[in-house]
Amino acid sequence: MNKENKKRLMKSYGIVLIVILVFTAMLFYFPQSKDKIIGYSTDYFFEMLLILPAVMILMGLFSVWISKETVTRFLGKQAGIKGVLISVLLGSLPTGPLYIAFPIASSLIKKGASISNIIVFLSAWACLKLPQELVEIQFLGFKFMAWRWLLTVILVIGMGFLVEKIINIKKLNLNT
Repeated sequence: MNKENKKRLMKSYGIVLIVILVFTAMLFYFPQSKDKIIGYSTDYFFEMLLILPAVMILMGLFSVWISKETVTRFLGKQAGIKGVLISVLLGSLPTGPLYIAFPIASSLIKKGASISNIIVFLSAWACLKLPQELVEIQFLGFKFMAWRWLLTVILVIGMGFLVEKIINIKKLNLNT
């Protein structure tokens, strides 16, 4: 294991340690909520335990089946508006929790996707899910849903380009 990988591993363990410390502090500072804290944490842990193995299998298949050239062509910097539209579509179709999108986004970055398209993909996953839109129409009406969807898409795309101007992939240490 090289120095870079050791540093990454230590950073990951550091984050886990911080989460454990915050969890423990919450138990001490809010003893009356101990059962709720433990209950929600346990439920979330088991939900992740059920979902993440399938995500990891899909990520492995994605790594093998989809070439770097394909990702670069459709989601790279040169993809232009086509890449943005594909990112909106890819982010809008799934119905799973947002934490599933992060390993997918990481894999897409490693295969050459642009930061702007990753931001659009993640934001679409969080805000523009098609099944969610159907429920929104039912409760708030088509006009409300259409305006919210349109404004969200415009702002998400703008945010993607802004973040790409601010963040450099090389500084993220993901493009390995």
